[in-house]
Amino acid sequence: MGGGVVPGSLVLIGGDPGIGKSTLLLQVANKLSYNLPRILYVSAEESGQQVKLRASRLDVGEEEGKENSNGNKNKKKNNGKVETARENNLYVMPETDLEEILRELESLKPQVAVIDSIQTLHFAALTSSPGSVAQVRECTSALMQVGKRENITLLIVGHVTIEGAIAGPRVLEHLVDTVLYFEGDRYASHRLLRSVKNRFGATHEIGIFEMAQRGLVEVDNPSELFLGNRDEASPGTSIVVACEGTRPIVVEIQALVSPTSYTSPRRSTTGIDYNRLQQILAVLEKRVGVPLSKLDAYVASVGGLGVGEPAADLGVAIAIVASFRDRVVDPRTVLIGEVGLGGQVRLVSQMELRLKEAAKLGFKKAIVPKGQSFPSDMGLEIIPISKVIDAIIAAIPSEKSGDFPVIAEEDEI
Repeated sequence: MGGGVVPGSLVLIGGDPGIGKSTLLLQVANKLSYNLPRILYVSAEESGQQVKLRASRLDVGEEEGKENSNGNKNKKKNNGKVETARENNLYVMPETDLEEILRELESLKPQVAVIDSIQTLHFAALTSSPGSVAQVRECTSALMQVGKRENITLLIVGHVTIEGAIAGPRVLEHLVDTVLYFEGDRYASHRLLRSVKNRFGATHEIGIFEMAQRGLVEVDNPSELFLGNRDEASPGTSIVVACEGTRPIVVEIQALVSPTSYTSPRRSTTGIDYNRLQQILAVLEKRVGVPLSKLDAYVASVGGLGVGEPAADLGVAIAIVASFRDRVVDPRTVLIGEVGLGGQVRLVSQMELRLKEAAKLGFKKAIVPKGQSFPSDMGLEIIPISKVIDAIIAAIPSEKSGDFPVIAEEDEI
């Protein structure tokens, strides 16, 4: 969120059902209650007893080593529970009536208030049902006016449609100051909190969490999460460095090219833009001479991370060619560059950040676009290239090199 929460701002958080929005916000409210005098959690979807059960599971209100209101530190019993409890600054309000919520905000004057969720609030002055366009728009507008007037930071939960957009009118996203999307496979352990709008900071920032038994836990080094097992090299894989906002993340790209059994070959992607894959396949066939028009092509990013930026193009192209030739790309090499329609490799932004992240994780070589500027003491062997064919020669070993494993013999492209 750009380094903190701005007082009086509105933050809209959307995500699929069951992804962990309520869990995340209850944990955030609990953390803030240690430093702020009043935090209000408005539960419009769950009863007070249900919130209490979830709070007990997440150890809300109990944190070892934190000072309580009397200046004493919480002590831990043998059974793991906190012995000395402090006065709790987190207030829970199970309510769906907007007018009651507004009165409570004006009387309690919390520093932060969580509204879970905006689609379940009801404004009695309107005849429409909760969740309708009019109800969502008027409830958000009324909350915004109170938040700005009383300098209350509002964290508002929004449901999403089947297409993945926040339900309700599009004006909802224009009213608020920050829009966050909570993403991830509900059956997998990791979750991504992505900023798509922020009036007070950079957009496309991400936070990565893991769903554990006691709630969400921050992932300190997300690159390790999206790197496959590098102990055993396999053909058709490459390593790219994607930038999400100002955070570089090292991701393994996997490709599989095989003869098709259909009239038209299949193309499938996971985490990679489908149109981007089609473009790269066309460039490889036309500019490099790799016959892919009658082969199925499957490309995926490890962990399912959505890699949408063009800087991953070169890694995708190399992984496809490596799978076609059944060769292994050096697992100590990262590939960074955008592939143009003429077969050239274009410059990308934030190259220094990307190379520093690769060096920190122990990579030894980087293949980057020619003419890219970066400091000379990066701790990496930098190989500048101008065309995709140059990257193929540099990244994929020939049969005679023997520097690292060669899976099968193929003719040079």
